[in-house]
Amino acid sequence: MIQNLHVRALKLLPRNSASDGGNLRRVIFSRAYAVRPYTSPSSFSSFSVRNEEEIKRHESHNVAICIATLQSCAQRCDATSGEQVHGFMVRKVFLDHSPEGVTSLINMYAKCSQMRRAVSVFDRFERNVFNYNVIISGFVVNGFPLDAMKIYREMRAEGIFPDKYTFPSLIKASCEAMDISEVKKVHGLVFRLGLDSDCYVGSALVKCYLKFVLMEDAQKVFDELPERDDVVLWNAMINGYSQISRFEYASRVFMDMREGGIEIGRYTITGVLSAFTAMGELGNGRSIHCLAVKMGFDSGIAVSNALIDMYGKSKNLLEAVTIFEGMDERDIFSWNSILCVHDFCGDHEGALALFNRMLRCRIPPDLVTLTTVLPSCACLAALMQGREIHGYMIVTGLLNPRISKNVNNVFISNALMDMYSKCGNMWNAHSVFDTMGNTDTASWNIMITGYGVHGHGKLALEMFSQMCRDGFKPDEVTFVGVLTACNHSGFVSEGRGFLTQMDSVYGVVPTIEHYACVIDMLGRAGRLKEAYDLAITMPVEANPVVWRTLLASSRLHGNIDLAKVAGQHLLELEPEHCGSYVLMSNVFVEAGKYEEVLDVRDAMRQKNVRKKPGCSWIELKNRVHTFLTSDRNHLESESIFCCLDLLICHMHGRECMLEALQETW
Repeated sequence: MIQNLHVRALKLLPRNSASDGGNLRRVIFSRAYAVRPYTSPSSFSSFSVRNEEEIKRHESHNVAICIATLQSCAQRCDATSGEQVHGFMVRKVFLDHSPEGVTSLINMYAKCSQMRRAVSVFDRFERNVFNYNVIISGFVVNGFPLDAMKIYREMRAEGIFPDKYTFPSLIKASCEAMDISEVKKVHGLVFRLGLDSDCYVGSALVKCYLKFVLMEDAQKVFDELPERDDVVLWNAMINGYSQISRFEYASRVFMDMREGGIEIGRYTITGVLSAFTAMGELGNGRSIHCLAVKMGFDSGIAVSNALIDMYGKSKNLLEAVTIFEGMDERDIFSWNSILCVHDFCGDHEGALALFNRMLRCRIPPDLVTLTTVLPSCACLAALMQGREIHGYMIVTGLLNPRISKNVNNVFISNALMDMYSKCGNMWNAHSVFDTMGNTDTASWNIMITGYGVHGHGKLALEMFSQMCRDGFKPDEVTFVGVLTACNHSGFVSEGRGFLTQMDSVYGVVPTIEHYACVIDMLGRAGRLKEAYDLAITMPVEANPVVWRTLLASSRLHGNIDLAKVAGQHLLELEPEHCGSYVLMSNVFVEAGKYEEVLDVRDAMRQKNVRKKPGCSWIELKNRVHTFLTSDRNHLESESIFCCLDLLICHMHGRECMLEALQETW
């Protein structure tokens, strides 16, 4: 009988002699088979009790190991190992006597995004508040807020009261479901249960109210918290205000945080930097930069990226580049930020050079990178590099909706069309347009404007008619493209007709840009009086662009009187703009009025106005070469000017070319 008892006991224990189970086996065997005198039944009973207690302690030890293993699997999202532990616990019948094991198992499946398995375990065992907490949290984390709210209602129906760990997930679920009434109900229950003073519950309520732009409610919850020494809560307020563009409130919270002696962290720095960047407060931004350096946060990638963004949007290109070059580590956001800074500051050559450097460093560009570089290709007419980017998009599948499901293909295609259009390649632009599965108004605007700028007015108007037939409503940009097409193709009557029909037929109120297009169109056609009458009678006040357009038209047709009127308006509106003086000087030169030319140049000297040197560029072998007027800084300048002299001689005749060749030899 004693032997049978111990055989049954051994089946419950591990077989590894090196483990505690092995030690326990030796104890049991020694007690069972040792030569001892006769023991009374009472002694045998006490021995059995001690034996059972040791077995139970060992089982408890194994359950604790299983729970720790499940927690590790949840952290690593290792569902395979978690299922093996689940099977072991079922075989050993651990789950029937361990509520903690059931909770850990549900949590593991939820963290591994296997909510069906989690619900299966949840439904099979007795429910308590801990099981409800992990299943609600699992639904929220995996993006099922409505299911989380449904489980919460079942929890209340069964009479189980939520605790402080239930509400943060529940509040987040109500927020993601955009159910503000449910949030209010939960807030009321939190108040009745006395949990409104809990930091995590209060932080969840603050974030939720900020997302719903309920500023007063968020501030009230924040102010009523008895303890606000948690930096997470302050960061939630700062970032919440920043995300809804209430940047002045974000900066105020940061000031209160500093006055309250709350220790700031990296996320505090990035949040307040974004606020000062949006407000354009470079001085305060520099102060935060100094604070970040003092506290050692400037070496972090997130803080460095925020600093690059701040200096870039303030057009401090040099400082942004200095921070970028000083970074020990860079991520794709760092490269994208500095590329955006170059593009925003107008340094398109620098953007392309940095993009090539990024490729040499084997950093794979993403969608943001490519859509940032494409406008630089368009501005520099770098067609070859733009084509290479287009090819990269095709190879990587960015233009394939089956591969890139979360990518806005319309936005990418529009960027490509704009690049090809501004590079003068309308055939490729139209090819991209034809391959688009979906188009928007911007797509049509790019094509209409591209055809119009390059003198294909008929094609532009055909695109406009097709746009209207397909049900797209034209906007202000559409009519700028249409009027530009009429201007460059000489469709004067059509252009005037479109200007008249904009408001009455299409519901688009003409702006100064539309009137400037029509005035330029009339001026090019020699109808200067109509152009001038429109400039002084239109419902919006003429800007310098309108008067500069009239001045250029007056020069083209030799109308000195109108040129003087337009020039006078220009000098009043933009006395420091060099283009107005240059145009006036050219008008007087062509009219032979050299005294007026000297007067214009004297006026430029008195006002310290200098003409910016002309600039041109050419793309050759994936490199953009830039030249200024009389520029001899290029490495190949000697050969370039030698060839240029030959071309000039060729234009003047063969004899001049022979003389130039003799001088060269």
